[in-house]
Amino acid sequence: MHKILFLVFFISVSSIAQKEMTSTEATALRTKVKTRAEAVTTVLSDFTQYKHLDFLSDDIVSQGQLAFKAPSLVKWEYTEPFAYSVLFKNETLYINDDGNKSNMDVGSNKIFKQLNQLITASIRGDMFDEDEFNIKYFKINDSSLVYFLPKDERLSNFIKAFHLSFNANGDVTEVKMIEPSDDYTQIKFTERVVNKTLSDAVFTQ
Repeated sequence: MHKILFLVFFISVSSIAQKEMTSTEATALRTKVKTRAEAVTTVLSDFTQYKHLDFLSDDIVSQGQLAFKAPSLVKWEYTEPFAYSVLFKNETLYINDDGNKSNMDVGSNKIFKQLNQLITASIRGDMFDEDEFNIKYFKINDSSLVYFLPKDERLSNFIKAFHLSFNANGDVTEVKMIEPSDDYTQIKFTERVVNKTLSDAVFTQ
């Protein structure tokens, strides 16, 4: 569980002043992001991941590449400081730890299944489900920051909040997952390419 949570993710913005959105601004953002998400069939992006643990003086930094293909193929391939990949495919989690392969049935575990769905939704940016989350909207210069607080008590035992940052186009630029302990995993996306043809071979171990 801990290792999986280490590899699952999410966003933040540095200490820049943020202002809460009006209802009109929040509605406009939801509409823009949903429209953008519906048009996204693939995503290929480099990423840098920061794992913050309270007992460590420095964050654990990892780098790699994300590949996503609609509706639910997701592969996180870590290249630095070690070779490690995580693939979500057909409700199964496939792990390749530098050649040591294993898998887990995500579909039979409600929490992992929710996490998988949330990962997919967060990559596309469309997590605006008020039945599942209490949602707060903020603006920071030309970007937007949205807090998603899970309503499901079982899920909130693992995840205190998701923070997603969006650029002016409605693309996700950062994701942060905060645990109940306030430790967190933060991922920053760069060199994001949308709707490039991706072979199914990309999503293999």
